[in-house]
Amino acid sequence: MNGDQSPISDTTIRRLRIMDRSFQALTTGSAWLVLVILAGIIVSLFVGGWQALTEFGPAFLVTDDWNPVTEKFGALVPIYGTLVSSLIALIIAVPISFGIALFLTEVSPHWLRRPIGTAVELLAAIPSIIYGMWGLFVFAPVLSEHVQPWLQETFGDTPWIGALFQGAPLGIGMLPAGFILGIMIIPFITALMRDVFATTPKFLKESAYAMGATHWEVVWNVVLPYTRVGAVGGIFLGLGRALGETMAVTFVIGNTHRFSPSLFEPGNSIASTLANEFTEAVGDMHTSSLIALGLVLFVITFIVLTFAKLLLLGLERRESVKS
Repeated sequence: MNGDQSPISDTTIRRLRIMDRSFQALTTGSAWLVLVILAGIIVSLFVGGWQALTEFGPAFLVTDDWNPVTEKFGALVPIYGTLVSSLIALIIAVPISFGIALFLTEVSPHWLRRPIGTAVELLAAIPSIIYGMWGLFVFAPVLSEHVQPWLQETFGDTPWIGALFQGAPLGIGMLPAGFILGIMIIPFITALMRDVFATTPKFLKESAYAMGATHWEVVWNVVLPYTRVGAVGGIFLGLGRALGETMAVTFVIGNTHRFSPSLFEPGNSIASTLANEFTEAVGDMHTSSLIALGLVLFVITFIVLTFAKLLLLGLERRESVKS
């Protein structure tokens, strides 16, 4: 030790040790708190939905009965509505989000990036009930007058998929719900993809341009392979957002417990069913069935996130093998 450096006092050492232990206890406690809250949610859903689960058994998941008068309940219609509307939302949102994110990071001039980025962030900040009102009063009439008739004329007689476009073009139903969900999750997926694409090292892209690569070749051969894991994670985060959306879907999905393969017909989702009926549930069985629906939504979300994690781990292993 140099002569101009004074030794650290015992008091300082003890203070540093206390601070280190306190920090470790705080972070560990926070991690355990998340697990405790998660366990509490699972237990409360199981306890609340136990009556319905024991009464109907596995048939609860595959029957479309939902009659509070006769106390016959099945989750098939809400499950189908949740999955189909979320799938439609992904089909709409993913290509648009890719395009916006790639434009902002690879093509857009610098003076235009900030206004478009701010507009995307403002879309993410709009409350879901505003999306629902806009969907019902503005988007639904346009859909019923122009989009749905065209889809019916173009694909209505097509084998296999023609059944998806049958029925009256009312402007409400599974298709409008999917459209609104897609518009809602575009900002989330776009923002994540933009940040992920921006992490691509400049020297990789500049090297590709120096070799004569075009914008498309740089994006396809450099940006996307480098950011594949993060992009997939952003897509699944948007899917999780779509699965649990409530108010926007409630406005436009029709809120009808009737199973139909047509995307034009009114339907229901788990979240909209809970929002519409929980405060007006009559009888213990009705309440228990609604809580069981919440448990089903929790399980669906858990399965989606688990699949996303396994997919990301597989992509990481593949990248490590290549490197």
